[in-house]
Amino acid sequence: MAAPSAVTERERKYEIVAGSGVPRLVGVAGVETQDDPVEHVLDASYYDTATFRLARSGITLRRRVGGPDAGWHLKLPVSADERQELQLPLGGDPHKVPGRLRRLVRAYTLGEKLVPIARLRTDRFAHRLAGADGRTVATLTDDHVTGEAGGESARLDEWRELELELDPDAEPGLLAEFDRALTEAGASASPWPSKLRRLIGDRVPAPRRPGKKPSAGDVVLVALHEHYGRLRRADVGVRLDVEDSVHQMRVAIRKLRSTLRTFGSVVDKRETAALASELQWLGRQLSPARDTEVTEARLREELDALPSELVFGPLRQFLTRHFAREAEEGRTRALAALTGKRYLRLLRALDALLADPPLTAEARKPAKAGLRKPLRKAAKKLSRAEAAARGLSGDELGVALHEVRKKAKQARYAADTVKSVYGKKVRVWRGNVKAVQSTLGEHQDTVVGRDVLRHLAIAAHGEGQNGFTFGMLYARDAGRAERLREKFRRQWRRLRKGDRPGWLG
Repeated sequence: MAAPSAVTERERKYEIVAGSGVPRLVGVAGVETQDDPVEHVLDASYYDTATFRLARSGITLRRRVGGPDAGWHLKLPVSADERQELQLPLGGDPHKVPGRLRRLVRAYTLGEKLVPIARLRTDRFAHRLAGADGRTVATLTDDHVTGEAGGESARLDEWRELELELDPDAEPGLLAEFDRALTEAGASASPWPSKLRRLIGDRVPAPRRPGKKPSAGDVVLVALHEHYGRLRRADVGVRLDVEDSVHQMRVAIRKLRSTLRTFGSVVDKRETAALASELQWLGRQLSPARDTEVTEARLREELDALPSELVFGPLRQFLTRHFAREAEEGRTRALAALTGKRYLRLLRALDALLADPPLTAEARKPAKAGLRKPLRKAAKKLSRAEAAARGLSGDELGVALHEVRKKAKQARYAADTVKSVYGKKVRVWRGNVKAVQSTLGEHQDTVVGRDVLRHLAIAAHGEGQNGFTFGMLYARDAGRAERLREKFRRQWRRLRKGDRPGWLG
């Protein structure tokens, strides 16, 4: 089956008083004409697991007939008003979710079967809103909905709602203008993100939210939930080969590992050690794909910055061939991991951890009292790594500075977790730590880059090409590395002398 097409959907839904007319929006947000309604009858069957795993994450999966976009639709939340919709045409077994869509939501279903959970019939009256140039700005629909939800106890419901959807090419800010006009006309914002959630809302467990005075455990669990959500969203992007998705997934993995490790006194590290190890495995499966992205982009940028007289031979074509092979190998390895049973077991373990976390006695303490020690330990590990790098040179210094970078990243992630608890001084310290981490990240790029350049020069020589340009880039990287080390030393002094809580040490 072909890859699903993707569209960005920006819309808001509104309640409307029974018997009232459809508001006129001419003159709002550049609208010059509001067309007479076009009627569509939409019949949609919705799919989810028996425990509503998709709905709990704000995801909608349906098969709809009728209307201009009949087909299978997978809607993924981006923000409160925005969703990414992936579409496949009708065809095949109407009662079986296409395999392509099943695989895309595997990180959410965790392998559970997708079953019909509801059916919605919508009598839709769609008004096209156009600007002075005749182009569509938005569509206002008057929807009369009848819904039926299955399960242990069947449910029937019917309602009327308005839906204002921007054209994909319209400015997102226009949504606020339409919102004001519709509110002034008597409509009120719907409390439901979708028709499906309105129908099955009370069957979907509400997420647990910490109170005004959160415990240490509350704060750490909020962070873990956030990173888990980021991992699953990136999973879909990796499968679709969306730019930067591998990077985002690796960031989520690192943050999960770092949070489990740093706050092991809150979420019992004896119970999470195996999970942290599996997260490390997953990160390694994605590493080649991401490393190739970073290295190729960096080398091309450096090559483009050179005067043409210093670029000997068809080096850009050579890089294209070289990195195309590496990119394909990296993507194959990443997808093999995401489609394997080991990854599914990892996701289930993460899900189980968050459903029933192994909290310690420290977790019950108020956040301000229970989270100081983990952050202080992360800061001390960073200081020890920096001290160990002093006096070193050559390859040993490169290895040591990479360790400082890793400890800086862990300290920054720890600060991200607790900054809402401790306020400005931790945020300032966190900013200084990030500056150190970023500089050492650039330094590590030069270390890796020089190794890659050496291998590229050897390969180019083997093909009879001149390796001069690669050698020159190697020398430039060596000089850049020295300047970055000097920058790091200045930033380290700023970190040590800068604002920070006294208890941080």
